[in-house]
Amino acid sequence: MFLSVFELFKIGIGPSSSHTMGPMTAAVRFLDEIAGGDWPRPAGAKVHRLTASLHGSLAYTGVGHGTDRAVVLGLTGLTPLTVDPDTVEAVLEEVVREKRVSPPGHPLYRFDPAADLVLDRKTPLPGHANGMAFCAWDKQGRMLLRRVYFSIGGGFVVSEEELQRLKAEGPVRGSGDKGVPYPFRTAKEMLAMAARSGLSVAAMKRANEEAHMPREELDAGLDRIWEAMRGCIERGIAREGIMPGGLKVKRRAARLHDRLLEDSTRNMPNPLLANDWLSVYAMAVNEENAAGGRVVTAPTNGAAGVVPAVLRYWLHFHVEADPASIRDFLLTAAAVGGIIKHNASISGAEVGCQGEVGSASAMAAAGLCAVMGGTPEQVENAAEIALEHHLGMTCDPVGGLVQVPCIERNALGAVKAVTAASLAIKGDGTHFVPLDAAIETMRQTGMDMNERYKETSLGGLAVNVVEC
Repeated sequence: MFLSVFELFKIGIGPSSSHTMGPMTAAVRFLDEIAGGDWPRPAGAKVHRLTASLHGSLAYTGVGHGTDRAVVLGLTGLTPLTVDPDTVEAVLEEVVREKRVSPPGHPLYRFDPAADLVLDRKTPLPGHANGMAFCAWDKQGRMLLRRVYFSIGGGFVVSEEELQRLKAEGPVRGSGDKGVPYPFRTAKEMLAMAARSGLSVAAMKRANEEAHMPREELDAGLDRIWEAMRGCIERGIAREGIMPGGLKVKRRAARLHDRLLEDSTRNMPNPLLANDWLSVYAMAVNEENAAGGRVVTAPTNGAAGVVPAVLRYWLHFHVEADPASIRDFLLTAAAVGGIIKHNASISGAEVGCQGEVGSASAMAAAGLCAVMGGTPEQVENAAEIALEHHLGMTCDPVGGLVQVPCIERNALGAVKAVTAASLAIKGDGTHFVPLDAAIETMRQTGMDMNERYKETSLGGLAVNVVEC
């Protein structure tokens, strides 16, 4: 299956791609199924009421991740791309007050969030930790339609049937994506195609994208992605205050940013300058994400700060950086992200944070190595180094919020990405552990990982931080 750069980098809202954007998308998809009418119903029956239930990780950390709010917004017809973060509270208040939703193109449906949205922690849905069910009822209380969806990471949503097909295909499938000139599904295939064609990873990814869209459309889309990332950084370094959710965690990016600017005017020596800027950029993005602001999945919301931070670092510290290099960076990062998603997972609920921040760090390392002039072999090496040193990382958000340790974890993921790219560019591309082996190790580690450490907030820092 061809995975576009715009499927990995999706503009949406925080705080979570799998727990916020995914459920919102699933709710809209359910509305589309109701409207489509391609399902059996008794003669004359009309949908009067909607209900929804959240299961597994979505139930355990749904409130902290805003899953309940996302479902309500989705049932009003809003999508992650179209929702305005500044109007969310007003929309939610209206639904709670009126106990109904009125999505565009639909009649009014009864929907009382207090009664019709259930967080079911006792009944996991088989197939994936992020399961949810939507039901449509008539006025007599007969169920007319029930659909189950799974949010599988990065805002991707699949039905029960689609998930079964994905599992049947297996984690590693042979090459042969139809309709693209360079159908690599593994890093080994990617390197072989690069050697045969003489093209860079970015050039091959571009050719695959342009098989589906004109070059002008691709470049405009890449520019929009970077502008959304850049805008998120700018908002994050301009805002202060307490982030929502009850932990009373303070925003720090703005003050750190001001401190760095102040130090620069004094010409104070700072051997950690690059690391400090990387941290500020990454934390700015993830503080915006935690506050429910506009972000870009990269490849998830929980890891949204790593790629923008490393790209901003490239523009900040490298005089050779130009607009074309931004596009190459994103294309290279997406190529690596696609390989990881095809062969393992980018879902914290499935494999822990190694699949989120680990994947993001590998993508960023690959992108940076590429624009620094790295060969395909060096790019693959950079991604492997970054991913290898996130293996085993758990997902244990305190209070179910994407704040602690998530925000700082993005900063360290960005630092690791730059270090990995630097190490790789100084070598010749040969190395001991292939990227494919690191990806497979991540998958196996995630499968073996106890569920308590996979975005349920039942283990790790989530339960021990109160004792510190």
